[in-house]
Amino acid sequence: MDIQFNAEKRDAKGTGASRRLRRDGRVPAIVYGADKDAIQVTLDHNEIYHLLRKEAFHASVLTMNIDGSKDTVVLRDTQWHPYKQQVLHLDFQRVKAGEKLHLKVPLHFVNDEDAPGVKLQNGLITHVMNELDVACLPKDLPEFIEVDLGAIEAGQSIHVSHLNLPKGVEAVLHGEDDPVVVSCVPPRGGVAAGEEGEEGEEGAAEE
Repeated sequence: MDIQFNAEKRDAKGTGASRRLRRDGRVPAIVYGADKDAIQVTLDHNEIYHLLRKEAFHASVLTMNIDGSKDTVVLRDTQWHPYKQQVLHLDFQRVKAGEKLHLKVPLHFVNDEDAPGVKLQNGLITHVMNELDVACLPKDLPEFIEVDLGAIEAGQSIHVSHLNLPKGVEAVLHGEDDPVVVSCVPPRGGVAAGEEGEEGEEGAAEE
């Protein structure tokens, strides 16, 4: 997905200048990296606000149009007003085509309703991770990583090593050898409600 947005260079700096920009419907931002000088820019608040509501904007290589020139960037940080739906500041990092980047990619969980651990054993799906830190070249960056829960049973977990990562993408682990991504927690007592009821009926029949 090619996501593009507009920016304008700004000369005025400091808290007062930023306040004036926000009153005018602009958002201050900074662009850095790729062995170039950092530059201060401003963005249209409405445009960037709606883009931030899209999941792909947070995990994609973006095209920033700055006064007629283009920079390839990724979003690194967003500052929001404490209680207003207002974007206060953004950080963008330039990317190089042949240089690996680290970025958090969302996980999309599918087929949980068909999982035997849920459908037959009354287990409960518990998400331990909702995004994964990956390293890859910009061209290989996925918008999301799919996690198929169709075969998980009660008491089982899916680890990072079980994920089907796209070609050229590797997981970046922080301390743990193979962290859990999602688990199917057995029902209380370890026996599915339906099975427990059947056992009870059989016992009563025998008596």
